Amino acid sequence: MVTRDNELARRARRGDPAAAAELLERIRPGVLRYCWAHLGSLGRGDQTPDDVAQDVCLAVFEALPRYEERGLPFTAFVYRIASFKVADAHRLAATAPTRPIDTIPEPIDDGWDPADKAVTADMSRRLLPLLDDLTDSQREIIVLRVAAGLSAEEVGAVIGKSPAAVRMAQSRAMARLRSWARAHTADEVVA
Repeated sequence: MVTRDNELARRARRGDPAAAAELLERIRPGVLRYCWAHLGSLGRGDQTPDDVAQDVCLAVFEALPRYEERGLPFTAFVYRIASFKVADAHRLAATAPTRPIDTIPEPIDDGWDPADKAVTADMSRRLLPLLDDLTDSQREIIVLRVAAGLSAEEVGAVIGKSPAAVRMAQSRAMARLRSWARAHTADEVVA
């Protein structure tokens, strides 16, 4: 399956800066949503979801010279790297000691409207516990489909399942979430 991202990746590998810039512009929003969905609004340890997303984008471009197109969408390559970086962030958080800081650094302008960022953080805080009720596979499919915005074909390439299997698992996961939502009051979900 050849996609626009695959074409851009080929051109970026050959040193085309415009293709590299467009590729980054195309993959970064989904990677950021993926990291937020997996790490929550506060992140893990010293790393925020924004930090991990930045690490993912850097790792993608560092690995680009070794990227081999094997008939899969380029997003499969991107989200495999993202899954490793998120796992690394979880491991780091589990082992990293906390330490106080004297001053809080000024936030870096990442182009997000502060209101949109606040809404995303609040939704993430409220919805992440719902994902805990899913299997690991279902959770990954929901995050890739909903948060990252990938197609069933792209998700299948990332996790090694057919698009039909992805759709079926997504349907079962959504049914499980609907069942959970019916069993809990609106205050529990919204609080």
